[in-house]
Amino acid sequence: MRYTTKTGALPAANTACVVVSRSAAPEIAAPLGVEREVELALAHTKGAAGAVARVLRDGKPSLLLVVGGEDPKGQKASQGRGERDFRKSMSAAARALASANVADATIAVDGFDVPGQDAYWKARAALAAVSDAAYRFTAYKSKKPETPKLRRVSVHAGDRAGVAKAVRHAQALRAGLAFAKDLANQPPNVCDPAFIAEQTTRHLAADNLTVQVVDEEQMAELGMGAYLSVTRGSDKPAKMIIADYRGGGDGTAPTVLIGKGITFDTGGINLKSSAGMGEMKFDMCGAAAVLGAVKAAAEAKAAINVVAIAAAAENMPGGRASRPSDIVTTMSGKTVEILNTDAEGRLVLCDALTFAERFKPRAVVDVATLTGAQVTALGSHASALYANDDDLAAALVGAGERAHDRFWRMPLWDDYQDALKSEFADMKNIGGRAAGSITAACFLSRFAKYPWAHLDIAGAAYAGGGKRATGRPTAALFEYLLESTTRAAAGAGR
Repeated sequence: MRYTTKTGALPAANTACVVVSRSAAPEIAAPLGVEREVELALAHTKGAAGAVARVLRDGKPSLLLVVGGEDPKGQKASQGRGERDFRKSMSAAARALASANVADATIAVDGFDVPGQDAYWKARAALAAVSDAAYRFTAYKSKKPETPKLRRVSVHAGDRAGVAKAVRHAQALRAGLAFAKDLANQPPNVCDPAFIAEQTTRHLAADNLTVQVVDEEQMAELGMGAYLSVTRGSDKPAKMIIADYRGGGDGTAPTVLIGKGITFDTGGINLKSSAGMGEMKFDMCGAAAVLGAVKAAAEAKAAINVVAIAAAAENMPGGRASRPSDIVTTMSGKTVEILNTDAEGRLVLCDALTFAERFKPRAVVDVATLTGAQVTALGSHASALYANDDDLAAALVGAGERAHDRFWRMPLWDDYQDALKSEFADMKNIGGRAAGSITAACFLSRFAKYPWAHLDIAGAAYAGGGKRATGRPTAALFEYLLESTTRAAAGAGR
């Protein structure tokens, strides 16, 4: 899929389909000679967010999609409602485009009134909807289903510079999201730690992005006893994959993104129930998201240094697997009593957090499908955010709002740390049923010696009846990285 800008008179646009707002439809109808058709379509279509009216004609454009509604009784929508309505309308339009027999389309965003938002925002939101609607994962279908014919989408607006920037960012995010989703949707008999390393090297390595793979022998030399305890029961060796993008200046401290990459999680000796275990191929969605975010940053040529660390391993039962009550020594030197082998994500992450110190980071964000408690607390609409730094937390929350990939900040109070006390080691790897997502974050916080945030994405990473990867929070991370370049530029100018 290619995204472009389009200028000039909209009725004269060389495009197969035009997407236009309900209020702007009459203006384009007359030059195209379809006044009566548009009038009838509007009369027989509910004027509400998400509504789509189709008008066919001979020539180009051959299809006119009239989407959305009108403000009731002429009242202006609030910013929040305006944004929700626009996203809903763009999602409906994108689904219509994906099913239409058109190879290219143009979305005219100026006709949509979204209080408080400019053409850049509207173009980004519209193209995000197109990206989501057009995505397919059909690698293992013997008979390939029909894919959308749509190959190019243009955005038409008066703000040419703003839309050109939006198109560049949307194209980069689409590449990052596609990589993250493709990786996460793979079956676990294919997607093991070695596969993640191979795919990252193949698709991310470039002039300004290098890929390094740390194997189990190197992990042992580094003292990663917690990480290695997770992979003992599997015959698939663990790999820690580091994708290092250098788009900022030399000597500029990087942002480090760490992703939990458990390619299949049986729970180990603390075996999970069979119900829903097939979903545990998605336990590497955190790793997929951080790799997708660094790919998007590289595609956008963002002026920032970013290191993505995918902590990949498989958690299996077996004769060599960790047992409940085992004690391991982490890379930091702290000891952990493993009381539940199904709380394995925090064991790979704690060593990755210590490893991240070598990059002298400006900030570290770890991303993980970590706890069922997060799903109980927040469902799938928002991911849980924990942080030891208020500015970092605020920046991530803001990025999530802009990307519509939202986070809700949770408490990280010292009161919760007592739940991790162990009689035999420095800490336990679980704190009991109460506040499970919080105590997991408390565990990780003990290894973060820099501005740090933890995103528990257990509810957001995959969705749908057939369960498919959403790619979240790739979009929010990319937004955060873009905003970081703005803050860095502002700081350099002072």
